[in-house]
Amino acid sequence: MSISASKNRFQKINLITIILLFVLILAGGVVRSSGSGMGCPDWPKCFGRYIPPVSSADLPKDYKQKYVDQRLAKNQRFAKTLDVFGYSDLAKRIRDDRSILVPEEFNASKTWTEYINRLIGAISGLFLLLSAVYAFSYWKSSKRIALLSIFNVILVGFQAWLGSIVVSTNLVAWIVTVHMLLALAILAILIYTYHQAKVLGNSVLNTSPLIYVVTFITLILSILQIAFGTEVREKIDAVAAHFQGGYRNNWIMSAGDIFLRHRDMAILIFVINVLLYALVRKRFSRHSIHQQLMSFTFLMIMLQIVTGILLSYWALPPFAQAAHVVLASLIFGAQFYLLLNLHRSVNVRGISK
Repeated sequence: MSISASKNRFQKINLITIILLFVLILAGGVVRSSGSGMGCPDWPKCFGRYIPPVSSADLPKDYKQKYVDQRLAKNQRFAKTLDVFGYSDLAKRIRDDRSILVPEEFNASKTWTEYINRLIGAISGLFLLLSAVYAFSYWKSSKRIALLSIFNVILVGFQAWLGSIVVSTNLVAWIVTVHMLLALAILAILIYTYHQAKVLGNSVLNTSPLIYVVTFITLILSILQIAFGTEVREKIDAVAAHFQGGYRNNWIMSAGDIFLRHRDMAILIFVINVLLYALVRKRFSRHSIHQQLMSFTFLMIMLQIVTGILLSYWALPPFAQAAHVVLASLIFGAQFYLLLNLHRSVNVRGISK
């Protein structure tokens, strides 16, 4: 295969991987909102099988105790790692958490929800690996593309391990936030390498520093908002556990100030995106990638507001929780891609009025 064909293959595979990652974020949101994280208590198999069971009659003998023991052993290993890095208090909490000794009851829908999530994750990982292989076609022109692609494969491996810890430790608060931020980092690297491959040889744009600053601030605020969102979800989990899954209408009210901060940040993000849109419209024509990205961002923000209202007033419906997460990720992706295109654009038409 020629170098040119390999480069084209890299761009196509990279783009497919980006799309798959958004699908995986959606699948992860469905798993989280439906409480399906322990639907498959072992890994990489599910109840010791490559195809999960559909009824309790297909389960292994003494499966409950077997997987409780495995979970306990994993948490003990993780606690030792935390001790090494000086997080002794957290390690003690994990060791003393008796809730992990309560076996999960088999639920076919939760098992298949988690299994589908794993399948999407495996396919995404395969495409990411292929992307890293074809990235070496850019070795002479841009070593950064190849090196970042390899680094992303390593990061995905760490993310998969961290995901298992998220479930195994009953969703330890800061681990959930780190897990989400790592997903954004993986997405950002994929978007960056895709953009770098597309703009090789394109000239640098003469973009106003003000647009750079406002875009960067908007991106940082979006990342903070996503982090706040994971904290809101963690607080909601604690409230739900307190009410033992009941009184769902009271969960938001009982979440406290963290929900109000999340809502106020949403208003600030909307306002600064309006400012950014005005700046982009003034500098770039409607045919430019910049205006297209801003239009897409505003569509996602509007949908995000709708899902936020549904979560607030309809007692946190699971479908809205999953949509809320993936919409936030799409907004982040569009804003990051806009920032990259302010320096070199993939669309050289319609750059300025």
